[in-house]
Amino acid sequence: MQDEELEGKLNKRERYKARLRPYDYFEQFETLDFESLSEGDRLYLQDFGIFTTDFLEDEFTLRLRVPAGRLSAEQFTSIADVATKYDLHIILTARGGIQLHGIESDNVLDIFNKINSLGLTSWQSFGDNIRNIVTDVYDGRGRYSEIEVYPIIMQMQEYILKNPRYVGMLPRRVSIGISGNRANVTSFFANDIYFALAKKDETLGFNVFMGGKNTDVAQDADIFLLPHEVFDFFKAFVEAFYLHGSRFSRSKTRLIYLIEDIGMDGLKEHIQTEYAGKLQSAGKLLLEKKEFSAHEILKDGTYAFCYQTDFARVNADEIKKISEYATRHNAEIRIGIDQKIYILGLQDNLVPFKSPKESATVVACAGNLCPYSFWNIKDETSYLPLTKINEHSIQVGFSGCAKGCGRHHHTDIGLIGLKTNNFGDTQGGARVFIGAEHSDGASVGRMLFSMVPLEHLHKVLSLIITIFEQSGYKDFEDFSRHILNKYSEKFLAMWFLANLQTSQVIDLQENKNIKENFEHEKKLLEEYFPKSEFLALIDDDFSNAISVISKELWTIEGKDPNYTPPIKRVVFR
Repeated sequence: MQDEELEGKLNKRERYKARLRPYDYFEQFETLDFESLSEGDRLYLQDFGIFTTDFLEDEFTLRLRVPAGRLSAEQFTSIADVATKYDLHIILTARGGIQLHGIESDNVLDIFNKINSLGLTSWQSFGDNIRNIVTDVYDGRGRYSEIEVYPIIMQMQEYILKNPRYVGMLPRRVSIGISGNRANVTSFFANDIYFALAKKDETLGFNVFMGGKNTDVAQDADIFLLPHEVFDFFKAFVEAFYLHGSRFSRSKTRLIYLIEDIGMDGLKEHIQTEYAGKLQSAGKLLLEKKEFSAHEILKDGTYAFCYQTDFARVNADEIKKISEYATRHNAEIRIGIDQKIYILGLQDNLVPFKSPKESATVVACAGNLCPYSFWNIKDETSYLPLTKINEHSIQVGFSGCAKGCGRHHHTDIGLIGLKTNNFGDTQGGARVFIGAEHSDGASVGRMLFSMVPLEHLHKVLSLIITIFEQSGYKDFEDFSRHILNKYSEKFLAMWFLANLQTSQVIDLQENKNIKENFEHEKKLLEEYFPKSEFLALIDDDFSNAISVISKELWTIEGKDPNYTPPIKRVVFR
């Protein structure tokens, strides 16, 4: 009876696992009728990288693991050939993998077999698994690379990939990042576990951070590992999460909730039980912020070229062009977690083709090709001031839902695509986040606006960037650290709304108060917007005024949303 009661409390996915392990389910894979799948079939298939959208149940997606983003030109070309033959869409993921969209039910088995015969795999790329393990795209070859981690990543992948104990059997997904670079193209603090380059007693190794996800930064676990210790620690970590992670409410099964429940020390005790070595305290984190160019010089004197994709979309012709060029120049292809394609080992910095978009610092999720996304994020990027974003290397994360695959909480400006009728007959909108100190994992972005109609998004983001330009800071993350994050979220919303309402651009200076102070923030608004009617609307936390002004500014019914009044620039020092 106790076992029955316990099973009744398990979440739906766990109840399926209790009846049949995903590894054992795979035995019937070759005989499946993909036109008449059950709910259980669809859940199990995710463990092998196959999934559908809720609104297109007969159109499938296949997600490929590309460990460390590394694949050969031959593999890349073969993927393009498959996409061409079956008329598929190709998307690069924010974990350095590849997704093939638009697979018809009759072709799922054939495409799965073709792709998994290329030396790549789709196993454990979705579902409750260790997802594609990521590192910096310049691992082992960049000027800032101290420890090449690719061999460690392959050890990890080979250990879990077809291990019956773990295939689809973890309490929830686990994302893993590891980098032996002093400076990385993209931050890894959104991972459940991150092995970050560190030094202790003049010896290089890794500090461990745990509990990150798309809405939280990984926490310092106060652990230092030597390179040869990482794999054994990884095995102990996986087993500890397998044994002790929650399997009840799906909303509380990620690693961060286990840490909240038992504390970091409790998690470390579970890991130590499975780990034969002795855990030592953290060393000094070696992490610098650098700006990378499209033609990066590598430590062997050769060059790397960054090909900026159409916000993660690539077509077969592009892939073949890149693969042929890499082959001809004996160069290496890697996919970054920034959704760009890198060609490493070129003898000069001249590449005979241009990138299709200015997307170097924009990460966007799969959009409406994903079962959870509300919007076609790839097309909504047209609402962004891309020229200014590119000019200042502002990191932008655009997610189609709150799951946050666009890492909107871990970028300078974060966006979630939404549907709403709060502002009239809009085409949708975006929730806006701002101010993450993402490079060193200090903090995630805070919500600035719960909803901005897409018709007004360009204007709002342009104002934010203009005030950043006038701040004197060259880096948006420094602007966030020294100015934005010194004020409350609601005051920032009021400040930007006040500028929009009065058609001004008034600088925001550093708040000298030790803590956020409502009276001080209110006085700033009274001083710089002295005769504005909204001052009478301010309540004890600005909420009422924010609601009234945003409705007044952004309700578009009966108005021309393309009209932009002239801006009067006002600067105070």
